[in-house]
Amino acid sequence: MDGEFYASGLKRGSDELLGINSSPMMMNGNGQASNLEINHDAKKAKLDKNQNGVPSRVLHFRGVPQDATEGEIVQMGLMFGRMTNLVLAKKKNQALLEMADINAATSMVNFHNQLNPKPLTIRGRTVYVQYSTHQELKTEAGSQQNAAAQAALQAAEALMGQAGEQPKTVLRVIIENMLYPVTVDVLKQIFSRYGQCQKIITFTKNNTFQALIQMADAIAAQTSKVSLNGQNIYNGCCQLKIDFSKLPSLNVKYNNDKSRDYTNPNLPTGEGMQFDAQTAACIGGAPPTSQGMGIHGFVPGMPAGMAGMQGLQGMIPSPTQMQGLPGMQAALPMGYPGMPHAAATMGLRMPGQVGMGAGTVLLVSNLNEQKVTPDALFTLFGVYGDVHRVKIMFNKKDNALVQFADPNQAQQAMTHLDKVKVWGKQIKVAPSKHAVVSMPKEGQPDAGLTKDYVNSPLHRFKKPNSKNHHNIFPPSSTLHLSNIPPTVSEEEIKEAFENAGAQVTAFKFFQKDRKMALIQLGSVDEAVTALMAMHNYQLGDSVHLRVSFSKSTI
Repeated sequence: MDGEFYASGLKRGSDELLGINSSPMMMNGNGQASNLEINHDAKKAKLDKNQNGVPSRVLHFRGVPQDATEGEIVQMGLMFGRMTNLVLAKKKNQALLEMADINAATSMVNFHNQLNPKPLTIRGRTVYVQYSTHQELKTEAGSQQNAAAQAALQAAEALMGQAGEQPKTVLRVIIENMLYPVTVDVLKQIFSRYGQCQKIITFTKNNTFQALIQMADAIAAQTSKVSLNGQNIYNGCCQLKIDFSKLPSLNVKYNNDKSRDYTNPNLPTGEGMQFDAQTAACIGGAPPTSQGMGIHGFVPGMPAGMAGMQGLQGMIPSPTQMQGLPGMQAALPMGYPGMPHAAATMGLRMPGQVGMGAGTVLLVSNLNEQKVTPDALFTLFGVYGDVHRVKIMFNKKDNALVQFADPNQAQQAMTHLDKVKVWGKQIKVAPSKHAVVSMPKEGQPDAGLTKDYVNSPLHRFKKPNSKNHHNIFPPSSTLHLSNIPPTVSEEEIKEAFENAGAQVTAFKFFQKDRKMALIQLGSVDEAVTALMAMHNYQLGDSVHLRVSFSKSTI
């Protein structure tokens, strides 16, 4: 018996143990703990001497700390190559990590068992790695655990696409629509779900509560950003807007209610400026204030009776306190501990929730399966948000999944594109039950129907407060064109649109800026099709046309 998870045709919990079984591992992330006897001491986890050593893409980790995160498991495999699946069973101190190919898995096992003089550790605890008896992991899409794993894998994919760049571990967090206080402790609880939160600095800038949060590693920072950006801390308010900071690290001077260095608990509890000059310059030199923010001040817009509320520490029970509260785990898809009844009656929601049915993935149905491609959907839905992944269903090609950077962008796309005609068919856009869009595994038939766009240069909304954020309009027969080189004439542009099947009824360059123009087509349907065909159309050497919907007419 090798101490791994139970694998059979039955879908069982991820923290069950198994006997030797070479079948694909099946789990749904929601099962109860197994009654099977654990025949090894997790605190003294060691390699099974009976391990047959047969190479596998799936690696088995033992001795994993119970407070470890999916991001920390992924971090161990990052230097060896692409990872495709992950199962973390915290209660059993174990994890399974599936690499994209056997060579990557072999490199990792050889490095940590033969070449690396230092033991593999997570949070100071020695972890052992060996080949799994499984050749493949199969996890049920949509489960809470699988969503966390997929977010970590997606973060790793993004980081691998940024090879050569300095790893970013500091996040800048803006709290919008802040009706209730948000404390340092609440922020730590939220972000610690994705890795070790090392330092936090809170401050006020332009009457907005903000925070700088330093995570232990780039995977934790990226996973936090992917998972939490756009989500509400409480029901209908305190929305998180997350981006990377330019700072490589934080220098915290005081441990108090405005800043905290969790790596140095011996700092004084001073009341002066809690960060250094470099940090002050990065955030615009705004000194922290308690007026209107934090756990002691009155927050503008706070309901009557809430001004004296001393933070949320006492309102957020520990995971052990939450055991036995029926239905709470189902209500909290991000896996956070729930809230006591008193908080629920006040309309508060725990971190990670964004509202009923809200998520980053949309289901698009009634597509023209003869014409639909991932690139076309990326272009169309990218008008309303940064699309990270697109999957056209292999067995039902008139259906597709589109994953956005955050839930607000997904909601915006659904609002503008539901019931719009695309290639002659009225599409339906609705929230998907899937938390993320998974990439196909190696050898799995896909025919190019799933694509990852995380690192695409064509995202419109990467830059905060860019003009794209303020020029979002529903589909119309008039398109806005930009990035037109001076050597390209009106006739050339009209001809290109006509070759794409559109009927051009009017065209007009902007008087003050000839790089931009409006083009009016015969119908909204034609404009939708033309936008998908002509956005990023090459007009010259390294010059590509930018196309979006316009509210104007010619």
